[in-house]
Amino acid sequence: MARIRQFLQAVWDTRVLTRSVEVPKLGQLDLVLTFYKGGHPARFRRNLCIAPDTFDGLLTMIEDHDIFQPSSDRPQHQQMPVSWQLAVTLFQLGHFGNAASVESIAQWAGCSAGTVVACTRHIFKAVSALHDIAIRRPTMGEKEAARDWVEDQSCRAWRGGYCMVDGTLVPLSDKPGLHGEAYFDRKSRYSLSLTVCPTT
Repeated sequence: MARIRQFLQAVWDTRVLTRSVEVPKLGQLDLVLTFYKGGHPARFRRNLCIAPDTFDGLLTMIEDHDIFQPSSDRPQHQQMPVSWQLAVTLFQLGHFGNAASVESIAQWAGCSAGTVVACTRHIFKAVSALHDIAIRRPTMGEKEAARDWVEDQSCRAWRGGYCMVDGTLVPLSDKPGLHGEAYFDRKSRYSLSLTVCPTT
């Protein structure tokens, strides 16, 4: 009985029954962030779906967030550089279907699947902290400027913005389990419709 308890305690402590086989990892992450970013912006955009300057701007805004600092419970824990974490997350957000699986992203980045999940969690937490800076109601002056622009570009009747809508489809990797058919779009994919409507 003592041996069974000892075995169960070992499983509980390590969370694994057998050690995994180490998989060699050589990713494209360093290539994208060093070579493509400076000399091949089109290739950089193809990988991360963002311009290099925009990447740098976003990186500057999030890199000092507490999530990227060593914590008191794990002071020796080393994280990937914030730029790498951002690149992994952007690559994941810019792909769908089989290309967006955690395992595929891990192979692209040259890291483990757990690292992909951790990077994404860290970046989302840091970007969420920018909510009040990035998302705000427009001022009366901005609303009036937008109304003037709408009138100049179209007709006076649309000046109030009631007929103005812009949106995009956000593809899903799989058919949702509940009411999945409702998510099937005109492009023969399952997606969510993200719509932005101005308020007056």
